[in-house]
Amino acid sequence: MMSTLRKIDLNLLLIFDSLYRLGSVTEAANELALSPSAMSHALNRLRASLDDPLFVRTGGSMVPTSRAESIAANISAALGSLSFCLHKPELFEPEKSRETYTFAATDYTAAVILPGLIARVNSLAPGIAIKLIYSRDFNADEDLLSGKVDFALGFEEEQKSPRRGIESITCFADDYVVAVRRGHPDIHDSLTQEGYLSAGHVVVRPWLESRGVIDRYLESQQVRRRIVVELPSLMIAPIIVSNTDLVITLPRRGISSIFDMKNLVVFAPPFPTPQYILKAYYCPALSNSPGHLWMREQILQICGPQDAVIPVKRVNPVPGVDC
Repeated sequence: MMSTLRKIDLNLLLIFDSLYRLGSVTEAANELALSPSAMSHALNRLRASLDDPLFVRTGGSMVPTSRAESIAANISAALGSLSFCLHKPELFEPEKSRETYTFAATDYTAAVILPGLIARVNSLAPGIAIKLIYSRDFNADEDLLSGKVDFALGFEEEQKSPRRGIESITCFADDYVVAVRRGHPDIHDSLTQEGYLSAGHVVVRPWLESRGVIDRYLESQQVRRRIVVELPSLMIAPIIVSNTDLVITLPRRGISSIFDMKNLVVFAPPFPTPQYILKAYYCPALSNSPGHLWMREQILQICGPQDAVIPVKRVNPVPGVDC
């Protein structure tokens, strides 16, 4: 590894990172206070060092090659780590800060975290801004490592690949519940396994995955629920459930945060489910940043237990029925 580093001028990595982010030799040169000719000369040296074109001009932009795409996130993370360890951290004063923190989340994870977090941050540090971008998929590692986002809100699921080089804090653990409209013609004071499986279901799949944790469990027991509506977003799910005889299975905080509880009856699932564990993921390079540490503390402060948020009817499964 060291022999590889000795062959390359590490300053060229700044050239690479700037050009990858901006996609323009002129803009990258301006950012680094270089002339366009000096920028082009440095890029040629970098290409020779890595034996790859790295960027190809297409139209008016410099488009990264597959090699450049494969190393961009790690180079950005390494530069961020070096910058942080060489920079003397200043005292963080939240009431004076004007920083912006970017979160990647689905509409569900945003709904259960951000309203409380924004209210708290706005009270303690009114100059801090929070920006939300929607998660493109489960794994936001590249966005975190490249510095595009500060936090990615996501649930921990053992079926997914582990997040490498990413740290996290646990926001909360939650139980899944089943919600139906009040006055449902078939589901009243109890919810049996048979009733659950025969009901029509609304399922939210933000990344259009083929099945989630509930369906994987049911399939392991050789049964299936009847999915009537599949949604990429949770936004219209409350309207659908409150105006139809369809049911929905979600973590309890999602129900209490987004749905109108006056029109719902909520049951514990009539079969065992894993807990929903929500985490805030972040890049290790930011672990000791005073501002980042402060924001992590605020996230934990608004994620306390909510056991009494909504009443849940708990009914034992029907004896002898194994689903």
